[in-house]
Amino acid sequence: GKITALLGPNGSGKSTLMRAMAGLGPSAGELSLDGENLLALPFARRAEKVVYLPQTLPAGVHLRVLESIIVAQRAAGGTHSPENQAQVMSLLRQLGIEHLALSYLDRLSGGQKQLVGLAQSLIRQPALLLLDEPLSALDLNYQFHVMDLVREETRRRNIITLVVVHDINIALRHADHVLMLKEGQLLGDGAPAEVITPQALAAVYGVRGRIEPCSQGVMQVIIDGLAAGA
Repeated sequence: GKITALLGPNGSGKSTLMRAMAGLGPSAGELSLDGENLLALPFARRAEKVVYLPQTLPAGVHLRVLESIIVAQRAAGGTHSPENQAQVMSLLRQLGIEHLALSYLDRLSGGQKQLVGLAQSLIRQPALLLLDEPLSALDLNYQFHVMDLVREETRRRNIITLVVVHDINIALRHADHVLMLKEGQLLGDGAPAEVITPQALAAVYGVRGRIEPCSQGVMQVIIDGLAAGA
């Protein structure tokens, strides 16, 4: 399994692409997975293979966190059993929100709702996981916590994960592959080190930047200012 980070400035078409892949917006062409065109499948069949976590979550309902994840598990064909409930609790523990199991969704903070949404997505065990800015309401600790778990689950389950992030350093650290968009056009497609370059930062984001290793050898982006003409 591999993680692909989808990068680009606001309005570049990242969320539109995500929604089209999930079958929630206009689309053309094919989206093939294991030789099957997902866009040609009935919505219910596609939902078995593709799970989409939107940037803006629906308004919270008066349902406990544990119940909401069990509902998502059953929607994916799971049954009510001690083993499946233990799987749900294990996932909550991995996300650091086990203490919220009996809390109501409509009383959670934005960040807590994002974590529950991720748990609902992972418990369905999709073949293609689409995450639209899953870190936007999370603090630094949870951002790294979540990305480590997403990477672990992506590899363990051998799935494809496409994630929209605005922090390019997160893409450098966690992604196996990067797609870079600007105004609906694909300007970069490849390994993070190949796509995230000073030239790409200037062309796509309008900034002058460097990509250098930190003291631990991890590559990171350092922004020096605006690019000429930006």
